[in-house]
Amino acid sequence: MNLRALLFAVFTISIMQAQNQPTQPKPDLILLHGNIYTGVAVTSSFHEIKRAQAMAVSGERIVAVGEDADILKLKGPGTQVIDLGGHFVMPGFNDSHLHLAEAGFERLTVDLTGVKSLSEFRERIRARVETTAPGEWIVGGGWDQTRWPVKELPTRWDIDEVTTDHPVFVQRVDGHIAVANTRALQLANITIASKDPAGGHIDRDSTGEPNGILRETARDAVFAVIPLPTHDKRRQAIEASLQELAQSGITSVQDNSDAEAPASWEDFQILEEIERDGKLTARVSEWLPFNAPLDTLQAHRAAHPQSDNMLHTGMLKAFMDGSLGSRTAALLEPYADDPKNSGLPRYDQAKLIEMVMERAEAGFQLGFHAIGDKGVQMALDTFAAAEKEAGEKKVKAANGGDDYRLRIEHAQVTTPAQIAKFKELKVVASMQPGHVLSDMNWALDRLGPNRAANSYAWAEFQKRGVKLAFGSDYPYDQLSPFRGLYAAVTRRSEDGKKEYFPEQKVTMEQAIAAYTTGSAFAEFAEKEKGTLAPGMLADFIVLDRDVTAVPPARVLETKVLRTVVGGKTVYEAK
Repeated sequence: MNLRALLFAVFTISIMQAQNQPTQPKPDLILLHGNIYTGVAVTSSFHEIKRAQAMAVSGERIVAVGEDADILKLKGPGTQVIDLGGHFVMPGFNDSHLHLAEAGFERLTVDLTGVKSLSEFRERIRARVETTAPGEWIVGGGWDQTRWPVKELPTRWDIDEVTTDHPVFVQRVDGHIAVANTRALQLANITIASKDPAGGHIDRDSTGEPNGILRETARDAVFAVIPLPTHDKRRQAIEASLQELAQSGITSVQDNSDAEAPASWEDFQILEEIERDGKLTARVSEWLPFNAPLDTLQAHRAAHPQSDNMLHTGMLKAFMDGSLGSRTAALLEPYADDPKNSGLPRYDQAKLIEMVMERAEAGFQLGFHAIGDKGVQMALDTFAAAEKEAGEKKVKAANGGDDYRLRIEHAQVTTPAQIAKFKELKVVASMQPGHVLSDMNWALDRLGPNRAANSYAWAEFQKRGVKLAFGSDYPYDQLSPFRGLYAAVTRRSEDGKKEYFPEQKVTMEQAIAAYTTGSAFAEFAEKEKGTLAPGMLADFIVLDRDVTAVPPARVLETKVLRTVVGGKTVYEAK
């Protein structure tokens, strides 16, 4: 065959192949003229990220990312085209740790966030009393006595000065201690004869009388007598939180809507209801309570398809300890500012390992709240023992393999040896950078300089190759992911005047990765979201500035212009 005949044959075959190729559907959406931060790292260190000008979306997936001219060629007659006008586009934030329903309920209760004194604390409660019928409960939270001129905890008698007709129960900002007035203590049957429950403590005055401060599990007696909110109130609260997520550029959350509280499963059922109504505007992985009976956990997991990438149940959460602000976080050595106190561990180690194995064998992912270094050690020791036994028994992980994606939530106080153990055991460090901004005023007092130097140690985790997943812990800290980014890259107070061990800060690219790809990895979803690449879910946000290029202080001022989940705009700035 001569050359001319060969070329003709090749051309004929190419035409036939093209005719037999199925027609590629035209994209539903094209975005042009953008500064698109894809989240796809050029190197594993996330120091350099691939950028693009344009992106095409079909259905809920991204089909192409590239230059304007190339993407525009894909346009069809029904394709919507958005001109980004040079604005910055990035993957939607995935908040790896928040409390969706509780955040919504804060709007429906007395909000004590930001009160600057005991007198203001009382006045906010007094204002709620005036609009509440006698005998009805007043609940709420957000107070932080470390911000008051006299940094002493409020007592039952402080609230009794405002009301004795209403039972009042308000939680501290961290959600680990609360104060109840006399009426609430009476209804909960907490008296001078009451004993501390396991994992909890009832504070008392010099006569042994409970003073209203209830720590950790001691709060459960009051929780048990507070009337549960109605279905409509629950939905109202959750919808309010979903709206705030969209406005904040958060497209996915890993939610613990107070999973240890009674009727928390109803919160998930309301999310199902919202999804059926087509109004679910963020992807939700809902955690289940580790302590619940195994058959209950299995029934709840089976009640909703795990293949639903908008809503499903996720890991089991257990509490190793409390919080630093409440001095209930479990420490290996006593608190520097409370030498007789080392915190409150919540489990017996042997029993914990037994429960872990039972749940791991049932295919559940496990995550442990641990803030103090003793709580972290308890979690790591348990995971090490469980991994060894699981390996011997060939126990499958939640995704069917042998990668268990074990997690420690918060991990605020750690030792270098513990961080090395995170790496060895492949434990995800699920952390909340905004906590540094809230805690830096007193963390050094609690820990002393040596321990404090190893607290909130994001850079050390990063250096050791530990997977970081960032979140907010909202409403126990502020929701804004831009505040979290600022904290992660500066470790400075918002006014820039105070700095907390700056050697532990990370780069902006690393912080964004922890809020996107890291959080996706923590929930077995890194093949679905976290980057803007063909085949990934079209979850992205448009911002008024390039957060990687402006001074850190200006990151705090960032405005979300558009939030898109699965190719659909769920928020657009006016």
